[in-house]
Amino acid sequence: MSESSASSRIKRLVNTYSGLVLMGAVGIPIGVIVGAICALFGRVLLAIGAFRDEHIVLLLPFLALMGLAIVFAYLTWGKGTDRGMSLVFDVGHGREDAISPRLVPLIMLSTWATHLFGGSAGREGVAVQIGATVSHWIGRRLPFREPGNTFLLIGMAAGFAGLFRTPLAATVFAIEVLVAGRMEYRALFSALTASLAASMTSGALGLEKFEVAVTASYALDLPGLGRLALLGIAFGMVGGAFAWCLAHAKTLAARLLPSPYIRVAVMGLALSAILFALWQGRYCGLGTNLISAALGDNGEASIMPWDWALKFVLTIATLAAGYQGGEVTPLFSIGASLGVVLAGILGMPVELCAALGYAAVFGSATNTLLAPIFIGCEVFGFSSLPTFFIVCVVAYLFNMDKSIYALQEHSRTR
Repeated sequence: MSESSASSRIKRLVNTYSGLVLMGAVGIPIGVIVGAICALFGRVLLAIGAFRDEHIVLLLPFLALMGLAIVFAYLTWGKGTDRGMSLVFDVGHGREDAISPRLVPLIMLSTWATHLFGGSAGREGVAVQIGATVSHWIGRRLPFREPGNTFLLIGMAAGFAGLFRTPLAATVFAIEVLVAGRMEYRALFSALTASLAASMTSGALGLEKFEVAVTASYALDLPGLGRLALLGIAFGMVGGAFAWCLAHAKTLAARLLPSPYIRVAVMGLALSAILFALWQGRYCGLGTNLISAALGDNGEASIMPWDWALKFVLTIATLAAGYQGGEVTPLFSIGASLGVVLAGILGMPVELCAALGYAAVFGSATNTLLAPIFIGCEVFGFSSLPTFFIVCVVAYLFNMDKSIYALQEHSRTR
């Protein structure tokens, strides 16, 4: 090898890895900023949920009125931001150039309002939108020649990690969610540093991580593997069905009630009545009450066989009506509740099945593979990695290639 060729190779390596290190370093302050915003968002949301549960009789009747206020706010100040995750995906795929910073206060305030008055919705999509907006705005003002969606992915990872405090799951979620079956490896290191920084920042600011140690042992013999496969099939089909039903419910609601004001008013009134009639708000909010019940000491007695189905339907109805919030935490509750039911049918440990459903239904509904495996391990412990791997892989294969993210692209069909 000549001295000149060796020198040029060294220069290429230096350029490659110096850029990698630089982007990793940039991910840290982005993670700190996004983590701080997510800590505020998450802590206020939890306080709102606790307040709502204590005053559900007074607050739930005003769900429709608050829906009208949300629609008015978006039509008046949020044009272009009301598409939520679809806007994030359009920017990620290069079809849009920017996300307006107005998205951040609008999505936070409207999600708080949705939860305060009893809507059944989540929070993860909100955190991801916050992270993507902040990071992409910063990236457009820095003199880096990175691909257009790198900063977007950094922010998505930071938002996920800042809220759930699961940095490994957040990292792989961000790099695998835009295109099913393809990983955006160029953003891996910077997404990881941003996720770690966001998780540590939100933790330092008082946002607690949800985690439960699953201690139940499970034999991976032939009958045991068969039961895990059946779980994976069930969780995959439920997650895929949720994604399909959500898309069609939004389309149907918009066709039957074209005016967003009439839509949110009519559906909000119906939701108020139904949510109150069904055990006075059992299915309001995030669904963390169902998760706690499913993973508690007496999960089989605390969870009703229809809990997962009612949370499924009411979350879809809330989002189709025009209320704001994510889907992931309700998916966690749907999966955990369904896991308890299937544990009784298959004769498996209740806590383990609830944990597997928590992760696998999320993965099948988002059409991601690695994120649910990692979130299962980060929340419930890495000792259960083999079971999470098997169930999440099967769920991914049986989710009918559906996703709650309508603009998710596919590198290939399954």
